Formats: sequence, structure tokens, C-alpha cells
Amino acid sequence: MDEELIQVAFSQMLLSGTYTHVAPYETIQKKFNVKIKPNVVILVSVDRYPDLAEGKTMEWKIEMGRNLVTKMRASISIPFLSAWTEEGVLALLLDYKELCHSEHKSKMMTLAEEIQSAADEIKINVSIGIGNFYDDPSLIIRSYEEAKKSMSGRFFQGNKLIFHVDQRKEIAEHLKRPLSKETSELFSIVRIGYAEGAVTQIKGIMEKVAETYNYNEEIFKSEVIDLLMMMSRMVLDIGVSPVTILTNTANFIQELYQTIRYDKFVMKVRHYVEWLTGQVEELHVHDVSPIIKEAIHFMKENHQKEISLDDLARNCHLSRFHFSHLFKKEVGQSVMEFFNKLRIDKSLYYLEKTDLTIQEIALKSGFQDSNYYSRLFKKYIKSSPTEYRRLKKVM
Repeated sequence: MDEELIQVAFSQMLLSGTYTHVAPYETIQKKFNVKIKPNVVILVSVDRYPDLAEGKTMEWKIEMGRNLVTKMRASISIPFLSAWTEEGVLALLLDYKELCHSEHKSKMMTLAEEIQSAADEIKINVSIGIGNFYDDPSLIIRSYEEAKKSMSGRFFQGNKLIFHVDQRKEIAEHLKRPLSKETSELFSIVRIGYAEGAVTQIKGIMEKVAETYNYNEEIFKSEVIDLLMMMSRMVLDIGVSPVTILTNTANFIQELYQTIRYDKFVMKVRHYVEWLTGQVEELHVHDVSPIIKEAIHFMKENHQKEISLDDLARNCHLSRFHFSHLFKKEVGQSVMEFFNKLRIDKSLYYLEKTDLTIQEIALKSGFQDSNYYSRLFKKYIKSSPTEYRRLKKVM
């Protein structure tokens, strides 16, 4: 065990590059009694490790780690050192003397497949990240960083994958925020508390953001979290109590940054958007009966369509008269007043944050006639859409 710990300490010095401040490599190598001279790093990452380790004891983690390292030593003929760089991620520092730069990629890919097969035998699925080959041991840290970088694409993909640093796509230096139309629609429907629509919209946005930025994990997370922060601020501006929103948002953002799988990231974001939009929805359906709550949901779901009072009453399985009376009694507004005000509220975001024409905004809000939209807007907001936009731009 002492020898193993000594080799781990030596490996950590190589991976951090700190030995260069202490002594030449040969001196450190002799001091630690290490015979090999590593020139390439492979990262072996246990698939879905956070799920596997949840609820497990320290003894389980130690045993799993020892089993994997033991299997690697029995299966890999190339001399190597090893060190766990984080939970579930094992770095192999290989002394691949026969390797040359021209054949580096093909031989390392073959070795990675052999490592996966060996891990399969002990029922552990692993994904592999491969760095480049360096003759100078002081540059082994580069190979390690490259192996880590190569695996950032794993966030978007599945199990038992192999990544090489050369496969990473380059990202343009100047990136432009994509999907302005899609995000505008998202914010506008969050504003009216349409949770189901917001969840569908954010899912599509995340898929396109990932594609736009060539599946770069850091940029993807940053863009999505930025959207969520803006969404939270908008919900606060609408009038939702800040105590719950601010606390939950801070905790949720921290949790998202630590999420290592795309599918789980998407699931968490969708649940959060549903919850956040639901806070707005509560402003509309607070203390109303289930049947009126269903009517309001139906309005939001169909806000871009021409639906009548009869359509709404029929959806609730009530007569027109009974539905109208019940709605006015519980909500304090007539059915069509509430429905039109809902669509006007949606249009406010487009007026404030986009340069769409009044006619385009009217259509997106469910009004086929822009003149009718303008008349209703003035009735509810006490100014024309153009005046409202001008005032908000000045502010």
C-alpha cells in the first residue's frame, strides 16, 4: 500500500506540473523510485458514477476503485502510473515507448477499446478521454488537460464512449446569442403563466443552443443558465414573491452547474421552468375552483387561436350562461375580458424586448386584426401599443 501511495503522489505531481518547481524529472523519479517515464494520459471515467455512488458507503467506493485499478494492471501490457483525479475518474499515465506521433491516434483508440472490454469483465462501464503524446514529461500535464477537454462532449452523449482531443470541434471566437425568436416566445408565454408551453419551448431551445455551439458543454450551460436567470427576474417583475424565487433559483443554478449529463440537465431545467411558470400561473388561478382553473389553462393553451365563449363553456362541460356566471364570480372579470387581457399581457414582452411590427405582435398574441388588437390594448393599458413601446424604450 505504501508503494501504491508513493506512486499516486508522484502521479499527482506530474498531472499538476508542480514537480518542475522542485527538481528535474530524473531527480524526482529517482527519489520516488519510479522506473517509468509517462508520455501520454488516458482518462477512464466510470459511466453514471454519481448515480452508482449515491447512497453507497466509503468501503464500496474504495473496493470499486481497487477493482478497476487491479483490472487495468492485469489487462494493460504498457507500463503506467495511475491516480484518481476526482470521484469516478481514473488517470492512467502511460509510458508508451513504441508510440510515435504519426500512429498515436489509431493505437490509442485501440488501447481504449481494450480498456473498456477489461472494465466490462468486472461489470463497470467506462468512457475514455485521450490526450496527445509528449516526449517531455514536464508536458504530461498538457496530455492530461487535453484528455479532460476531449471528454466535455460526453455531457451530451451516452455510455462507453471514446474521445480523442483531435475530435473536438473548434468554436468561433465571436459567438452571437442564437434563437432570439424562440427565446422571445418563451419569455412571452412565461409571462402569462403557460407552464406546458414554456416547458416545450425550453426543450427546443436547449437542443438548438447545443447544436449552435458545437456541443461545447461550458458555453451550453452558460447560455441556458443565463436564460433561466433572465426568466427569474421577469417573474419577479410580474409580481411573484421574491423570497421563494430567489432562494430556489440560487440553489437550482448551483445544482445545474454540477450536473454532468445532458439528459438530466434537460430534465431538471424543464421541471424548474414548469415550477417557475407555475408561480406566475398561481397569480391567475389563486383560490378558483378546478373547473375555472381548467378553463384558464385552456385559454393559455389556445391563446393564438380564435376561440369563443361557447368553445370555452363546451370545454368545461357547462352551459354558456352557467360558465359565464361562475367565471365572473370567481375571477372578478368576464370570460372574454380575462382572455383578451391574457393575450394583451403576452404582447407586452414583444413590445418591450423586440422590434417586431405591431401586426406581427398582434398575430403572435392571438389577434388576427391588428386594429382590433390596438383598440383592446388601449382599453386595458391606457395607451396605444406604439406609445407603450416608446415609453419602455425610453425607460
